[in-house]
Amino acid sequence: MARAGLRPHMTKDDRYSEEACHVIDSLEQIGSQWRLIVLHDLQDGEKRFNELKRSTDASSRTLSRVLDDLQEMGFVDRRLEEESPVATYYSLTPKGESLFPVFDAIESWADEWLADETSAAEAVESLADG
Repeated sequence: MARAGLRPHMTKDDRYSEEACHVIDSLEQIGSQWRLIVLHDLQDGEKRFNELKRSTDASSRTLSRVLDDLQEMGFVDRRLEEESPVATYYSLTPKGESLFPVFDAIESWADEWLADETSAAEAVESLADG
């Protein structure tokens, strides 16, 4: 049974601090592969559904589900243009835009820490192919 002030999945003996729980909660909201791809893609501005489908290579079903989830969580706005041709547009909300520095930080981290791993993996692949 959870005590007051603790989340249902936490007990007083959990080793995770409240700050760590905020990180975990954040990653649960944005951390899926498709959510990250769509959020990152929308940094360039408003896009139609088919533009997102092409740029992300997501299936219509997956993209639709991800956009619905992101809209429900407040990261994405949906705008319906009813004039001919009918089109649905998606853009980031201020909450979604607040992730820009997060993506920049992750990209910087990846450049520093994953560049060598990527180069090594590519070298191994080229040796295997050659």
